[in-house]
Amino acid sequence: MTSVVPQNPTSQSVAALLPKLNDADSDFRYMSLNDLYNILNAGHQGFLQNDFNTCAKTVDGLLKTLDDPNGEVQNLAIKCLGPLVLKVPAEIIPPLIEKLSTLTTLNSIDNSIPTTALRTIVTSFPRPVPGLPPSKPCQDAYLAISKVLIPRLVGYVILPHGLKHQPTPPRGMLQASSVNGIDSEAIDVLTEVARCFGPLLQDSEVRAMQRALTEILDNSKAGSVVKKKAVVAVSILAAYFSDGLLSSFVSELIESFRSAHLTLTKRRLLVTTTGSLARSIPQRFGPYLKTIAPFILSVLSEQELEDALEDNANDGESHSQVEELREAALVALEGFLAFCSHDMRSYTQESIGAALRYIKHDPNIADEDDEDMGGQGGQDQETEADEADDEIDEDYEEEQSLSDDEDMSWKVRRCAAKVLYTIISTRGSGDLLEDGTLYQKIAPVLVRRFNEREENVRLEVLATLGSLIRKTGEGLDPSAVSFIEDNAHSISSIPQSRKRRRGGSDASMFDTQAAVSLSVGVTSPVTPPSPISGPRADLANLSPALLDGIAKLLKGSSSHTKQAAVSLLNDVVKVQHGCLSEHLNQIIDPLVDAIRVPSVHGGGSTVVTAGAGGSATGSTLRTEALALVGVVAETHASSVLLPYLDRVIPGVVSAVHDKYYKVSSEALGAAEQLIKALTPPRSSISDGKQHAHLGKLYKAIVDRVGANDADVLVRQRAIHALGILLARTSGQEGLKLVPSAERLAALDFLHDRLNNETTRLSAIRAIDTVAALASDKKDFKPGWVRAVSLELGAQLRKADRTLRGASLGALKNLVANPAGRAHLDDTTTLALLEVLSPILNANDLHLLGLALVILARLVPVSAKKVVNEDLNTALCTVILAPLSGAVLDAFLILLRTIGEHGVGEPLMQGLLKDVGVTGDPTVVGKAIGNLLVSGGSTLGVGIDDFVAELRTAQDDQRKCLALSILGEAGFLMEGSFPLQASLFMSHFKSKSDRVPLAAAVALGRAGAGNVATYLPVILTAMNDGSNLQYLLLHSVKEILQSAGNTHASVTQFSQELWEKLLAASQTEDNKAVGAECLGRLAMVDPKTYLPLLQDYLESPSATVRGMVIQAMRYTFADSDETFDYVLRPVVVGTLTTMLNDSDLENRRLALTALNSATHNKPEIILPHLYQLLPLVMKESIIKPELVREVQMGPFKHKVDDGLEVRKSAYETLYALLENAFSRINIVDFFDRVIAGLGDEHDIRILCSLMLTKLTVLNPEETLRRLDAIAERYRAILSFRPKENAVKQELEKAQEASKGVLRVSVQLNNAFPAAIGPAASGQHQTWKFYWEWVKKDYSSQIYGIEQEVRNQGI
Repeated sequence: MTSVVPQNPTSQSVAALLPKLNDADSDFRYMSLNDLYNILNAGHQGFLQNDFNTCAKTVDGLLKTLDDPNGEVQNLAIKCLGPLVLKVPAEIIPPLIEKLSTLTTLNSIDNSIPTTALRTIVTSFPRPVPGLPPSKPCQDAYLAISKVLIPRLVGYVILPHGLKHQPTPPRGMLQASSVNGIDSEAIDVLTEVARCFGPLLQDSEVRAMQRALTEILDNSKAGSVVKKKAVVAVSILAAYFSDGLLSSFVSELIESFRSAHLTLTKRRLLVTTTGSLARSIPQRFGPYLKTIAPFILSVLSEQELEDALEDNANDGESHSQVEELREAALVALEGFLAFCSHDMRSYTQESIGAALRYIKHDPNIADEDDEDMGGQGGQDQETEADEADDEIDEDYEEEQSLSDDEDMSWKVRRCAAKVLYTIISTRGSGDLLEDGTLYQKIAPVLVRRFNEREENVRLEVLATLGSLIRKTGEGLDPSAVSFIEDNAHSISSIPQSRKRRRGGSDASMFDTQAAVSLSVGVTSPVTPPSPISGPRADLANLSPALLDGIAKLLKGSSSHTKQAAVSLLNDVVKVQHGCLSEHLNQIIDPLVDAIRVPSVHGGGSTVVTAGAGGSATGSTLRTEALALVGVVAETHASSVLLPYLDRVIPGVVSAVHDKYYKVSSEALGAAEQLIKALTPPRSSISDGKQHAHLGKLYKAIVDRVGANDADVLVRQRAIHALGILLARTSGQEGLKLVPSAERLAALDFLHDRLNNETTRLSAIRAIDTVAALASDKKDFKPGWVRAVSLELGAQLRKADRTLRGASLGALKNLVANPAGRAHLDDTTTLALLEVLSPILNANDLHLLGLALVILARLVPVSAKKVVNEDLNTALCTVILAPLSGAVLDAFLILLRTIGEHGVGEPLMQGLLKDVGVTGDPTVVGKAIGNLLVSGGSTLGVGIDDFVAELRTAQDDQRKCLALSILGEAGFLMEGSFPLQASLFMSHFKSKSDRVPLAAAVALGRAGAGNVATYLPVILTAMNDGSNLQYLLLHSVKEILQSAGNTHASVTQFSQELWEKLLAASQTEDNKAVGAECLGRLAMVDPKTYLPLLQDYLESPSATVRGMVIQAMRYTFADSDETFDYVLRPVVVGTLTTMLNDSDLENRRLALTALNSATHNKPEIILPHLYQLLPLVMKESIIKPELVREVQMGPFKHKVDDGLEVRKSAYETLYALLENAFSRINIVDFFDRVIAGLGDEHDIRILCSLMLTKLTVLNPEETLRRLDAIAERYRAILSFRPKENAVKQELEKAQEASKGVLRVSVQLNNAFPAAIGPAASGQHQTWKFYWEWVKKDYSSQIYGIEQEVRNQGI
């Protein structure tokens, strides 16, 4: 039978198929239904609307085929109902639902066909969108459900819908039958009705369905499957409970808990219901937990445990129902803690006690460690516990025979571990970690539970302890973990220290020599001393018992446990920065055995042990073990590692040759760390074994570099490792480790890989590393340096910016290092000059900065050939761009180099004639000033020429340029500068708007070079109290900014300067610049002036307090370690005073100061963040008393005086999210982010940005908040500007909608399961929101998804 579905089907097309539905051949019936399904989908929306006869016959035909003996025909008939109800008239739907609800199948064994058909219909209807009026088809669908389906479910009419005499419906589908009991499939229908049409349901309908579900839950004859489905249905329906109904329902639950006749089964059902409600409606259910939680905790109380143990002793057996009740209580408790964590804070200790009580609950084994559960205990107790653990661990395989199919206690223990995991994940970034609760109460018990006999539970215990250790590591001082970095990148990409002086050279960011120790591990790691108190101190105290326990687990036979133990050990080593020095003898052998486990990959062959909680293969275990070897080598001193390398290196070398790319790649990472440990300066060349070890690693690495059949990732990692090996064995001493022939061969390998497109970038980065650390020109062959330089230069023509940046970085190190520069000849130099010329523009400032540094290194090689007309022209073009920071400093370094080599005269002429006043006078003045001082008499111009220009110039631009040149010359010439301050001050009274400020800056710049001469003149001039003080303050600011290391020169004038600054800064116009000067002066002598600034914070004048707050903000950005030493004891009190200021504007300034402090001084601020963060949170709350109405003509407009403070508060929260996430109480933080989504436009944007970061930083809490996010985002998307809205308002609304859609796409990509069937009653609001967005904003969503896909996000 073949048929073709018409492109534009009509009702006749449907009618022609209906007779075939009665055909005797099931194949014909099936094909006819298939054609009908295709026609219904292809037809337009109204092609059946006017043909009631065909619609009725189609309905009858499908109803008949639902009772077809052939199951495939039945399934296809159900499938046809979906598109059918969207095409038939609305009047047809109620009779269809009525017939389906009373349909009895005679020819089918499956009795669920009618209810499955009803569910298909309900899910196919158009759904309402919360917050928007329902469409006409949606209203018709709801009307049919309300008229027919809901009465059929509950067994009586709820809403008459205008009909006075409705027939009494038959027995409700949810009501128990004397024959079949309760139909569980009917509960699924109710669930879909609530899920799809919840927003439209009337309160009476919700009450009726809730009552029907309650009757099922109370029915003692209902089976467990039925009751589980009823609990799910209640959790979904609860989202649409009115406040009164929810309160009533919870009251019924409470009364049921208090019932004297409460059975175990009923109690477990009540517990499960509360847990489902907490997950379904956490915000509404949370307030009831103060009454509900005690009932759940009572199930897990010590008293009930003792009573149960006594009953078991009397009965001689364990009751599985009791264990199921405990499991349900722990699952509910986990839900309370995860979704209603704020409301559960008062029950924290009870929750911890319950979880600890049952994590060791094993009726089959006598409990030997009841005592000392809450603390570390003495050494004797620990030893006894360890001995007991040894005995248990040795025989835990045999002890599994004590457990049988009836034993449910392992599920209880697993749930208890999950409760502890939830407590750690929700409270591990705040008080419980800081006050020691997690380490003193939870961690010791987890360690003792390593002897758990059920592997599922054991894996959960290891995961929980790993979570705690990672939380501890998140709060580390960033400087303390500087050596635990990903070294897979070029040295050139490593950021430099944030602390610098403006007077210094920012070009240091292009100078990578200082970053070598970080990139290639030059410094031998030293385990930092454990702090006296705090989480890390607690972890250090726990480490001996923890490491002993891990060592025992590694000796077991389960690959799952081994992998989890290795992963946990990896976390411990990273957080403790070592700590295995005394335990390596226990760890190494099992670790080497794990490395040697044969890899199993491809085809899915998995090494699985009974009862394992996840997949584990030889490959994944080897990968984890190799990663641990790398971390151990990175964080432990070479002297600690050397005794074990005979056993480790053969295993690593074997893994390097593994065919599975993940194993081979991780082995190369471990080999790289071993190379760092074996080479100077971490390891002295005194042990003859080093040469042998390095030889094995060298051969393995070179083999992988040259293996064209190896995965590209493997070859890239091998190239990087080879670069590290060559860099660490440079010079004459290095020849003892890697012979010259092997070294030159390896360099040739790198050159060869440089010509291969797939390995080019890795080869460039390896060459970058080698060039940076080369210490002898004999390390390179001249031909190699020239060929590699030209090849790197050739890459600058490529379009790939990453490739060009890496090539420039490698070329810079090759040229900057005398060992490489010695081999450059004139031909190579000119060729490099040719390829660098196209980069000399402002299109890419980072590449421009690198190119300028390279040119500065090439000038000494052949100054006359390098500094040609083309270069001068290019430099004159570059200076016209708005240069600043590091790029400007690199430009100035090049100019000084040109001037020092006597070839700067043509460039000076070009700067004066071709650039002159067309560029920014400040930038051009710096350039000419640097060239003028460095070139001296070779330039044809001198200082007198610019003095004459200043005196004779008529236009302001020329005067400003001359002033800038003279100021820069004064700064560079210092005491030899011949001009007096009066020359600059004479232009303060110029009528121009620009010349006086340029003169003030120039005066300050010159004064920074000769403080003793210029500053007294400035201070004398400030005595006049004239309006020139503003300009003099700028001069002082420039002196303090540019003085650099001349603090001693400023100190002798500091007291007088302080008094003058205080006096001058009282004027409103002078306040900002005066505050900066005060702050910078405080950095000169912090012991004297920081206490004075603190005293002024108590001033009754809000203006003075604001000035001091601004001054403090400047100190946070640029101060050094001396200032930090004085600041550390007082910073918290100072910031607290600032944040509690009574003036709104001052509190805003205080928030910006805290933002600056957190960014620039995290090591000082983060330990005290718990004191400061509540003050920031408080400022993010909308204060109604600050909102006022303003009359604007005939309109009233609301003005929020607290808006700017809230913006600053949210900006501070955003900064803290980036710099101090581990120190933030994530629950409170999320509350403010969700609240901010309903605030003003700018705050909403910040909160959306925070959500994108939180999706990565804390996916668990983000997942829990999806429903709240959906409500806020729906409100934003539903907002429509007024018809008379101005253009700015329309653009703002469009920007807000686009931002919301982008974040929604990212959230959906991060949590696809939230809209899947597994979500059950959770995340229904998010699911409906996403379906609405996908439908109403389909084109925008598609565009964003494509953009995200293209960006690889």
